[in-house]
Amino acid sequence: MKKINLEFRPEDEMEFMPIIPLNEDDIETRDEIIIPSELPLLPLRNTVLFPGVVLPITVGRDRSIKAVNDAYKTDKLIGVVAQKDSEVEDPQAADIENVGTVAKIVKLIKMPDGGTTIIIQGRKRFTINKITSQDPYFRASITLLEDDKVDMENDQHFAATASSIKDLAGQIIVLSPNMPSEASVILKNIENPSFLIHFVSSNISSDLKEKQELLEINDIKLRAEKLMHILNRELQFAELKNQLTNKTKTELDKQQKEYFLQQQLKSIKEELGGDTNERQIREMLKKAESKKWPEPARDMFMKGIEKLERMHPSTPDYSVIFNHLDLMLELPWAEGTEDSYDLAKAKKILDKDHYGMNKIKERLLEYLAVLKLKGDMKSPILCFVGPPGIGKTSLGRSIASALGRKFVRLSLGGLHDESEIRGHRKTYIGAMPGRILQSIRKVKSSNPVIILDEVDKVGNDFRGDPSSALLEVLDPEQNHTFYDNYLELEYDLSKVLFIATANDILNIQPALRDRLEIIDLNGYAVEEKIQIAKKHLIPKQKEMHGLKSLNFKINDKVIRQIIEDYTRESGVRELDRQLASIMRGLAKEYALKNKVKTALTHKDIQKILGRARYSNELYKIANMPGVAVGLAWTYVGGDILFIETSQSEGKGELKLTGNLGNVMKESATTALSYLQANAKKYGIDPEVFQKKNIHVHVPEGAVPKDGPSAGITMMTAIASALTGKKVKPFLAMTGEITLRGQVLPVGGIKEKILAAKRAGMREVVLCWQNEKDVQEINSDFIKGIKFHYVKTMQQVLDIALN
Repeated sequence: MKKINLEFRPEDEMEFMPIIPLNEDDIETRDEIIIPSELPLLPLRNTVLFPGVVLPITVGRDRSIKAVNDAYKTDKLIGVVAQKDSEVEDPQAADIENVGTVAKIVKLIKMPDGGTTIIIQGRKRFTINKITSQDPYFRASITLLEDDKVDMENDQHFAATASSIKDLAGQIIVLSPNMPSEASVILKNIENPSFLIHFVSSNISSDLKEKQELLEINDIKLRAEKLMHILNRELQFAELKNQLTNKTKTELDKQQKEYFLQQQLKSIKEELGGDTNERQIREMLKKAESKKWPEPARDMFMKGIEKLERMHPSTPDYSVIFNHLDLMLELPWAEGTEDSYDLAKAKKILDKDHYGMNKIKERLLEYLAVLKLKGDMKSPILCFVGPPGIGKTSLGRSIASALGRKFVRLSLGGLHDESEIRGHRKTYIGAMPGRILQSIRKVKSSNPVIILDEVDKVGNDFRGDPSSALLEVLDPEQNHTFYDNYLELEYDLSKVLFIATANDILNIQPALRDRLEIIDLNGYAVEEKIQIAKKHLIPKQKEMHGLKSLNFKINDKVIRQIIEDYTRESGVRELDRQLASIMRGLAKEYALKNKVKTALTHKDIQKILGRARYSNELYKIANMPGVAVGLAWTYVGGDILFIETSQSEGKGELKLTGNLGNVMKESATTALSYLQANAKKYGIDPEVFQKKNIHVHVPEGAVPKDGPSAGITMMTAIASALTGKKVKPFLAMTGEITLRGQVLPVGGIKEKILAAKRAGMREVVLCWQNEKDVQEINSDFIKGIKFHYVKTMQQVLDIALN
């Protein structure tokens, strides 16, 4: 005997849960009840009663209550039929189905509210022959319907169908969350196939018409097959519904989880002193109140704050806008250091840090004087051009110190991307402002001194042209409205003192070169290098090597020896390295012997640095006919070069070797043509030019050479070879030649003269128009050199060949 919970439903309610009888075995014959041929009828709105199924119903209509009461007082049998249209409140004979189920009223319960609830159990199917009465309720004469007999034991097909129905119904119950848990238990305990079909038919969520069709089928096999078809459809629908439900539930669960975590995080942040993002926004607004910036910048900042307040911190755009606003706050829009107008102090600082360079120092003092008188002016764009190692970059630091400004150094060597100057658009991942604004942001000053180092080595290829982006930065007429792609606002750079440095002015883009105030920095003379070594390099190296406390000296003669025997440069970098080697040697000696000499000698230097690398004896050895010494300019300073000429039997051909450029080759051709035209004048046999081949070679063939300044040197070397006369020893020369025999001026005179001095030359031949360049050189630096200023090639040969 199973204990069953009854769930009461009104007769007009659609959803219900039928229950099984107390004993399912032989339901139709369990009690020998005689069913009369005429029965009262109970119309049901939304359900169909099947044989064997127990159903609780709340009866509400007056006619139905009377029918139930009369039946309960007699044999408790009543005919249950379904309404064709559930919307009809007072059904007539035409409104009820013709086939129904005879039911026994198991229990009648009077409810406290006056209603009646009955529990009925289906017994036999019947068909209505005739409605015999409609008042006070329906009565009808009926004929019982018998199911076709089935041999349960031998009919495997029917057994398989019944088993499939049970499996399908079980799957539907699992997938249906609204189905009571008792349904699965009941289903597993049903053994009678006929009752299984009736029980499942009652519980399917099919429409009333399909259930009525199942009830009307006499063949139990056909009824089972139709039920299985309906169950397959219901299973597919349940699976689809379950998938959609699970997907929606997963999404909702994820959202709920995120919301829950966000609320928890918010609560924790409030306990710790408030939401971090809100606090950051408040701090930004507080900083903005005291910020001195133009109106466009203020408006853009406030719009950005409004966007931040509407955004969730986890969105990607939040960090983009936050970083942009942070940059705007940190830029010193109208904040800068106060310039020092003390010209005497500025001059003292420049003289202390750098020896010589009077031209640059005068230019900076002029700039300071105008600032002092006017109070404000556009900063000049200076460009220091000179060989490496002469202190161009360090001079910029001294200038910043003299002015009392912040110092920034930007290395532009090898730069290819113009976004490094103008910045990236902030929509790109990893975008950032250009290096100009980054540097200003870092020093927190709108008027620093910015060194643009190696501006002549900026890249220019398919990857970009940063030198074009520098045009706006380095133009005093434009840079007060400099536009950075990341900032998306104009920024005033007119107060910044830009100083560019370069080794070769020819490598700077012409449009950019036009915007620069070029200041040439020449190489140092030996005397200048001695002073630089004494005042700057030696004290620096002593401190770097821990020898500051030791009292030893390196006199001027020893320093000169180091310069002449171990260096060949315009600057002092190599000299600094040689001094560092000496200090390391002294440190080693002190560590071993706990003492060093108080004064270093030539032998001490040779012991540490080894044998001399350079010697002026070379020019004595090379003193033979056909060899002349020329002066050349390179990006690392001045240098000397040999021009060697020889003649051999041939057909008057001119051969040029030594990796010469086109201009230099043309100079050799011009020199030969001039000598050929004036052969008798110089005592040269004209037949030589027809029978002899002339070979001109410039040593160090791996080094490219070009330019017109070797013209008079080539002409002298060829004349020496053809006449057999030696060129005067220790004589160097530079100048361009023409076919008319004129000598033209050339550039780089200071570097060339200093190179001649370093090499031990005693006389130098120059164009008369270069005399002014020589006069600019300190006379102490060129003491011992005799200068010959010439106008014609005749004068050159008179001096060189006596």
